[in-house]
Amino acid sequence: MPLTPVPDHASILEEIKTVRRGGIVRLRRLEVPSLARIAFALAPADDRRAEVPARSQSQSVEWLLRLAVSRLGGGTLQEAAEYTLGLTPGTRDWPGADRRRRAAELYGVSVERFRKEQEAVVLDQVAEQVGSLARAAVAERVPAAGDAAHDDHADPADPADLADPAVSARTHRLLSVRAQGRTVPVTLHVHPVDLLRDVDVVVSPVNTYLALPEAYKSSVAASLRRAGALRGLTGELLGDPIHEELRDWATARGTSGRPVLPGTVAVTGSGALADQGVRRVYHAAVAVPRAGTNDYDVLPADITRAVARALAVLAEEHERFDPPLRSVCFPLLGSGRGGLPYEQSVRAVWAAVDAELARGAEWDIHLIARGLAPAGLVVRMLAEYTGEGTEDPTE
Repeated sequence: MPLTPVPDHASILEEIKTVRRGGIVRLRRLEVPSLARIAFALAPADDRRAEVPARSQSQSVEWLLRLAVSRLGGGTLQEAAEYTLGLTPGTRDWPGADRRRRAAELYGVSVERFRKEQEAVVLDQVAEQVGSLARAAVAERVPAAGDAAHDDHADPADPADLADPAVSARTHRLLSVRAQGRTVPVTLHVHPVDLLRDVDVVVSPVNTYLALPEAYKSSVAASLRRAGALRGLTGELLGDPIHEELRDWATARGTSGRPVLPGTVAVTGSGALADQGVRRVYHAAVAVPRAGTNDYDVLPADITRAVARALAVLAEEHERFDPPLRSVCFPLLGSGRGGLPYEQSVRAVWAAVDAELARGAEWDIHLIARGLAPAGLVVRMLAEYTGEGTEDPTE
């Protein structure tokens, strides 16, 4: 299913409007050939080799739309897009009129005004992100990590190529990083955190009061809370286990209602995320609320301390599970509401990871970034640890 030529913006937009009208639950019956082609082009190489992709067309298109919406940068625009397309948990079977009404409420305008003005902008922005992903897929010139792993003659991926967002459309990258004379694989995920699968532990940023954001928000902590919630067949909320377990953790340690020290790590189960292979959530207290405001202060040193503590907790409890916990995923802590530049976040996270690896730890390390730009920055910065260019070629 070739992607050339890339579907034009108008075609993509029209198909997204079709999804808005029909809803996610009717994707299987909707005519969305351009979206299907793009989703197929972005699929892992093994899926594309198969005559029948591992995911159905409707699942692939839904994944593509979620990926595109996740690139909108959060805020009202992203939330409105999620409601408009039925991507918010519990809304996939809502009628189009109900989804439109809820999105209009986010902007504080009438349904009719939203239909004529804001909705057009929302859908246009989603189409723009889908088109960007499609163009990046066509420009892709670096073989996927899975391809190279099965080809002894494949050239290693050039970090400069991987760092370029224009050629980083794939959602997973296997990077090689040097640590104490050995090469360590690091998996980089470029997708929303709630799509994470088969990673034992995910680290979630939280404020020092260990208060999770509301599940409808777009932060990492909110996304994990939402994904871990237990729901009935029609989407009704049956339980909020991650929130409840975190509250119980604080109560048991006498910290309920008062702040813990920055760098503290609280441990909970993963709720419904267990169905995706995620077994534990480590809540890293890195955001200190700023008095009298809705803002937070985040210090790189607190991030490094929290990551080191998370790795220590992993070492303490990994043998208690069968099979033992082995893999852990870190987002770019502090780079959301904390306002920390991506570069500072990466350095703060990696400082603790690098120290752990230098001691000979054998953990499977994963990093996750929501967009191509921060993902490219991660690749460029980790390239500093590959040792490239440090040896004298004349020796």
